[in-house]
Amino acid sequence: MITRSQILALVPHKNLSTKVWKNEKLLPEIRLKLLKIAQDFYAYLDVGAQLLDVTLTGSLANFNYTKVSDFDLHLIINYKDVDDNEALVEKLLSAKKSVWNQKHDITIKGHEVELYAQNETEPHHSTGVYSIVKDDWIVKPERIRGVTNLDSAKKKAKQIMREINVILKSPNRMPRIEKMKEKIKNMRQSGLQRSGEYSAENLAFKLLRRTDYIKMLYDAYDRDYDSYMSLDEIHQSEKLK
Repeated sequence: MITRSQILALVPHKNLSTKVWKNEKLLPEIRLKLLKIAQDFYAYLDVGAQLLDVTLTGSLANFNYTKVSDFDLHLIINYKDVDDNEALVEKLLSAKKSVWNQKHDITIKGHEVELYAQNETEPHHSTGVYSIVKDDWIVKPERIRGVTNLDSAKKKAKQIMREINVILKSPNRMPRIEKMKEKIKNMRQSGLQRSGEYSAENLAFKLLRRTDYIKMLYDAYDRDYDSYMSLDEIHQSEKLK
């Protein structure tokens, strides 16, 4: 079920978060802390590529932040400086990021810090991007008075929620879960490319995340995978029967 508060959370604020910004500049103590975290993560990655920039993006660099928003911290490198096989580099960095997140639970002003090693050539569709290194905006967010796609986003989210409910009740559901994960990913990506962060598709994705439907999907897949790969112990006495 989508609540009214979840819908209203999609409406942008009039100002940037005062917990993070002052006069549209990142608070100095937050900037220094994010730089240190980025440097530690870069050392942990140990991939040899030059660190080109560290950027803050996502809702905390915009007007659509909420109390559960993350600090989306992006370390900009050139994947080709690691290896010509950029797809392989992406998988390596993603795996290292997962291990880092399992080891650390860092919060700043009550917001979690989400780290990502971004390819220099990767297109980014965020309307707010701030260089932590240069302490200045790369892309300055624009204030939006209202969002016109809320009804469309709600309809898209409800349709996918119905589909997920059917999938979760079905047997042998792992292939269908994989297909749905890909569908949600493609939906969000197409919306970002066409209309940016306030596209109906991206807002629908946010509703799916806030209602825990995406978590339900991933958790179900993990449980099924663990069950499929497990082998119950058979006692010797049972073998002899």
